[in-house]
Amino acid sequence: MAPLHKVALIQLYPKPVSPGENFAKAVSFIKDAAEKGCHLAVLPEYHLTSWVPDDPAFRSSCAESSTYLSKYQELAKELNICIVPGTVIETQGDSLLNIAYFISSNGEICGRYQKKNLWHPERRHLVSSAQEPHRAFDTPLGRVGLLICWDLAFPEAFRELIADGADIICLPAFWTMKDLSDEGYELNPDGEAVFLNSTVIARAFENTCAVVFVNVGGPPEKGEKTNFAGLSQIGMPHIGSTGKIGRAEGVSIVDLDMNVLKIAEENYKVREDMKAEGWHYAYTQIRDGSKL
Repeated sequence: MAPLHKVALIQLYPKPVSPGENFAKAVSFIKDAAEKGCHLAVLPEYHLTSWVPDDPAFRSSCAESSTYLSKYQELAKELNICIVPGTVIETQGDSLLNIAYFISSNGEICGRYQKKNLWHPERRHLVSSAQEPHRAFDTPLGRVGLLICWDLAFPEAFRELIADGADIICLPAFWTMKDLSDEGYELNPDGEAVFLNSTVIARAFENTCAVVFVNVGGPPEKGEKTNFAGLSQIGMPHIGSTGKIGRAEGVSIVDLDMNVLKIAEENYKVREDMKAEGWHYAYTQIRDGSKL
């Protein structure tokens, strides 16, 4: 029988430019998840610093946040739990890189991913991974891929990962209601929630994979539009959304049944079609300079 993985979705509210305080809170949530038997804990994007690029202390807090990666490795080994520590902002000269990691339960780094599809306001501050291909990697939970926030809008990213064997795709995010334009807000004030709920499930179905979406959460601010979007969840084919959280900070623990993915692939045969000789879209999937 396919394994059952217990996953903690940690929808954390990150205090701006406060890596130490945010790390301490994340550790508390992860320890609680480990005590409850979780195999994997996932945190949101920018969970150590929040996203405040115009704050004078932002760059220095980014430099500090990169020092916490080794602490997460030690924590994973101590608690015997895999951790995706949201994203860590790393400095490279004058550039800032938004990086997600998958840390094994033995403390080793299984995979690293630099955000490719930057949200429009991020492009003034961050460097994209550009033409670097999406790669899956082996973990104690099986073959996993990493994406970040706005990558959700690009099905090509998911296709590359499942072409490389990913069954689980972890996607930390910092997605707020502020991302909706004034015109979009007039059409539907809840448009971002519709986007997230629809797309997470669609990506799971069309790729016969589990999409572990973990967003930031937080208290309401002035006006509905400025609220945190939240809605952390795991999208599963056949099942739909599981473990969904509202908009506030919180944790949801979900049993991720790998047998569901097996049943979905046997039903839809998406991966089988992708591997077939003469597959219509093979030219879109390139690996090491050669087509699949």
